[in-house]
Amino acid sequence: MSRVKNFRAGVAMAACLSSLVASVAAQQPQAPPPQAPPPLTMNQLKPDVWVAVGGGGNSTIIVGRTGVIVVDAKQTEAGAKDLLAQIAKITPKPVTTVFLTHSDGDHVNGLVAYPAGVKVIAHENNKKEQEAALAAGGRGAPPPDRLPSQVVTKNKETMTIDGVKLELYHWAPAHTSGDLIVYLPDQKIVATGDIVVTNRADDNPNIHQEKNGSTAGWLTNVKGMIDLNADTYVTGHGDMLTKADLQRKLAATTARRDKIAAMIKEGKSLEEIKAALPDAPAPGAAPARGAGAPGGAGRGGPPPVTYVDIAYAELTKK
Repeated sequence: MSRVKNFRAGVAMAACLSSLVASVAAQQPQAPPPQAPPPLTMNQLKPDVWVAVGGGGNSTIIVGRTGVIVVDAKQTEAGAKDLLAQIAKITPKPVTTVFLTHSDGDHVNGLVAYPAGVKVIAHENNKKEQEAALAAGGRGAPPPDRLPSQVVTKNKETMTIDGVKLELYHWAPAHTSGDLIVYLPDQKIVATGDIVVTNRADDNPNIHQEKNGSTAGWLTNVKGMIDLNADTYVTGHGDMLTKADLQRKLAATTARRDKIAAMIKEGKSLEEIKAALPDAPAPGAAPARGAGAPGGAGRGGPPPVTYVDIAYAELTKK
């Protein structure tokens, strides 16, 4: 009988422990289920020009006489296939040319889904950045056979592809060292890449220091885009903008950079300037708090590089 009693006691204790573990687990905060990426949406700007939002950076689609030109290729193979399917609903013409505004993965990695032999045009520094990514193991770059097949080397190049007039600009490194601005003069449309986005505060442009981006170059490029005869600016992420929107962003960012320069002259340290001029939250976002706030350590990694960090480094460079 003692063995039976011990067995029953053991079963009861196991049940109690199981109930306790379940109770504790129920009280722990549960990670939210992964969210599906937002669906791709197609917006028509002109009879022959569309913008695809979602699936990575924004893509501009231009329908030529016999083929289609795409600016920025989406982030993944699946996202690019979705884009190509949407293009097929617009026109039976094949995609023949892809322009890349910069080398970030959410704009170039979708190239894996494009037809073999598609012409890929980018700034020469963009190609160098992709080659460096491939040499480091391939993260952040499409396959080697999708590297740019034609590079832009001048500050301005003009070309006509399939009846579509294009002007390509690279005034200076800005978001990256290999930024390329694609301007359609007949349609008065500019594809800005991530030099201009709407998911960040006006005075907090996204500069990739590790890709030799530049706060001074950002100002130069935005001034150049404003001087173009354009009505619509297709941003790298977010909504389409007008010339007035770019002028507002330029004024806000110029004022912030000027404040950083003035504080440097006053002898303020980098940490003092960062405390006085923190990165503003993205439009519509609640201000970040604690370790995850701009300048904080986030989830235990190194502190993020802020706009002030990059501007300070440029302004104090000997």
